[in-house]
Amino acid sequence: MNARTPRFTGVIPPVVTPLTTDGEVDTASLERLVGFLLEGGVTGLFALGSSGETAYLTDTQKDLVVDTIVGATAGQVPVVAGTIEQTTNRAIERGRAALKSGADAIVATAPFYTRTHDTEIDRHFRLVADAVDLPLLAYDVPVCVHSKLSTDLVLRLAADGVLAGIKDSSGDDVGLRYLCLGAQELPDFSVLTGHEVVVDAMLLGGADGAVPGLGNVDPHGYARLDALAAAGDWTAAKAEQDRIARLFEIVSVAKPGTASATAGGLGAFKTALKVRGIIDSNVVSPPMRPLDADETARIAEILERAGLR
Repeated sequence: MNARTPRFTGVIPPVVTPLTTDGEVDTASLERLVGFLLEGGVTGLFALGSSGETAYLTDTQKDLVVDTIVGATAGQVPVVAGTIEQTTNRAIERGRAALKSGADAIVATAPFYTRTHDTEIDRHFRLVADAVDLPLLAYDVPVCVHSKLSTDLVLRLAADGVLAGIKDSSGDDVGLRYLCLGAQELPDFSVLTGHEVVVDAMLLGGADGAVPGLGNVDPHGYARLDALAAAGDWTAAKAEQDRIARLFEIVSVAKPGTASATAGGLGAFKTALKVRGIIDSNVVSPPMRPLDADETARIAEILERAGLR
């Protein structure tokens, strides 16, 4: 078995995109957020992920987000940029824009909206990797893309040098375990979990790191968790993960029947960051709505219980 030297490891939060009250990118808040995450001990930053509202932003806004994050990071950690688009040519176009902005890697899902066959998903990743001179990570998020990246497909693309890693937000823990097993023979390939509340278990199973949306709110906690796991202190890691799992209850605060799961999660992250004084507003992109005063008060209570106030 080859020694494992994956490039992307540790805690790589998908950075929230703060917005002004008129819906534009709040670059001052975004710069403060990047500083907060770096001080919290993250090992990378994921611009334009699901938590960054990439599906809602214009191309001009996306360019501004990547430019701002790359500039504020100043090379301290790698910046990976989402090129999450419906089809191959669109993903290539966004990948080239990310390269121009100074990103260190790009992230793409399978194509979506159109009906897609596995052979086309395979071709999609190969074409994007060939067209953009940056490492490419796959993002497996079937709840949004409506197709699942098979373990065999991912490992084949990794073995062929197409993929540098994967963010797995599929909920398929068995599949993730087999990805970790397959990665034992792929020394440079990074397996990253996107599930906030089971990071300890995924690290124990062989994952190289996590891409947690909740990491925006508590980067220090995830950095502690990662360090404890690296040290083999699984009892302390479990205790930290339990605290984080209770903090994750903020995503359920939105009043039932008034917001989607996406709005509830993004709204909670932004509201928590506003309560913590990191960003100025909890505005989210339309048609989502920001959390109200009562929901904000509930999030403040959960933050206090988690030791974050």
